[in-house]
Amino acid sequence: MSYRKYKQFIEDFTQRLKKGLSDELTYHGYHHVMDVMEAARKIGSHENLSENEWELLNSAIVLHDSGFLYGYTEHEERGCLIAAEILPEYNYSDEDIAIIQGMIRATKIPQQPKNLLEQIIADADLEYLGTDRFDQISETLFQEWQNKNIMSDRDIYNRTQVKFISAHHYFTDFCVHHRQAFKMENLERVKQLIVEE
Repeated sequence: MSYRKYKQFIEDFTQRLKKGLSDELTYHGYHHVMDVMEAARKIGSHENLSENEWELLNSAIVLHDSGFLYGYTEHEERGCLIAAEILPEYNYSDEDIAIIQGMIRATKIPQQPKNLLEQIIADADLEYLGTDRFDQISETLFQEWQNKNIMSDRDIYNRTQVKFISAHHYFTDFCVHHRQAFKMENLERVKQLIVEE
């Protein structure tokens, strides 16, 4: 068996995501996958990753929300099934696939990454919590939940955000040092939006 066809997989599957993800996914769309890849590049550049690790990480990022192609719930497990089905066609080994599935599962809330690559993808997936893009991206999640009839009350959404951000923590040194403080500022601003009962 020849070595994995990494570049071909990334090219083919990103095209599939572009065409297949619903316009209702204002948060979990193709743009989110690209945001996570960029965040992982920043975070991972502070770690001594091998070329092999970068390929596995980027492969997992492209797949981590692919379950949304087929439904809105349990998308991580759907993504793991997609990985097992598709990656052998690109000469990924069973070990590669298991590592990638571990990374996909590491993005599930509550996040429980078990190694460095899983920590990087977990932090990259929610890096925006500690950036100046928080308000903009948070709004796309609220819109998505409205589209999916999950939540339409802004105050309940703000309370949900406060609970979520309060429970969240970063795992990588980069995000702990460069995103945590800003995340806490964002948290305080959301708290101020909550309507007092």
